[in-house]
Amino acid sequence: MDTADTSLLDAERAAAEKKQAHETNKLSKRLHRLVGQAITDFNMIEDGDKVMVCLSGGKDSYSLLDILINLRQRAPIKFDIVAVNLDQKQPGFPAEVLPTYLKSIGVDFHIETQDTYSIVKKLVPEGKTTCSLCSRLRRGILYRVAQELGATKIALGHHRDDIVTTLLLNMFFGSRMKGMPPKLVSDDGKNVVIRPLAYVRESDLVKWAEHRQFPIIPCNLCGSQENLQRANVKAMLQDWDKKFPGRVDNMFTAMGNIVTSHMMDRQLFPFETIKATGTPDPDGDIAFDEEEHCGPAEPATGSVIRLMREED
Repeated sequence: MDTADTSLLDAERAAAEKKQAHETNKLSKRLHRLVGQAITDFNMIEDGDKVMVCLSGGKDSYSLLDILINLRQRAPIKFDIVAVNLDQKQPGFPAEVLPTYLKSIGVDFHIETQDTYSIVKKLVPEGKTTCSLCSRLRRGILYRVAQELGATKIALGHHRDDIVTTLLLNMFFGSRMKGMPPKLVSDDGKNVVIRPLAYVRESDLVKWAEHRQFPIIPCNLCGSQENLQRANVKAMLQDWDKKFPGRVDNMFTAMGNIVTSHMMDRQLFPFETIKATGTPDPDGDIAFDEEEHCGPAEPATGSVIRLMREED
């Protein structure tokens, strides 16, 4: 290879590296902006909070911890972070990975060891999904740990795709229009649970985890179960998003744009008492017409979609 060829390869390599650095910078800005926006929109973190970040060893919780640490450095309020991992004694679980990583980044952490794996394997018949029992056991333990550590908020790593998937799961299998809220009071009434990644796409978290080279730990207990309905619905959404870009964004945005008068929940809207007033109502129903967006129109651009699509 002569000097000219070498120079050309060097130039191409430098251009590729520059482009990659530019894309990574845009990704970082987007992730931190969306997490900051979710925290602001739902008042997730307040001055003086102690946020317990539940760290599983997967890309989502690693990214959550990483972004919160970065945001804390420039936030207008003061809050503490403690990372908590529940070691469920799964066979082959590399117990040293998380402590080593957490020490390297200088964050406070607590490893809670509870053998829920044996309980789940004992009580759940072979071939049945373990998620329900496993999540109940894990939830109870983490609630207790939050109280013991004095945590005022429990942060979970669920993202936008998790939220939309949960909505469809509850519709398909629970006959409920129920999603996964960005902020809620836990079922024991003692904890506030937050999901700062609520506006973030899973695909962005995959890229961020690759960039940051997190030491990912796979879940051997439930992550490999092929018959999970959540996995099936998630795959359906991913396929749909490829065929119809923007539709999943619109589903997510719709969860924040609910028109109760056009649903069917009698607890939320007084259908039995409504009467014609003779006064035009711009939000009233057009009973005999198709909705204007029922055809092959482009997806609407709601506020969350606009945030996700910003490039700078």
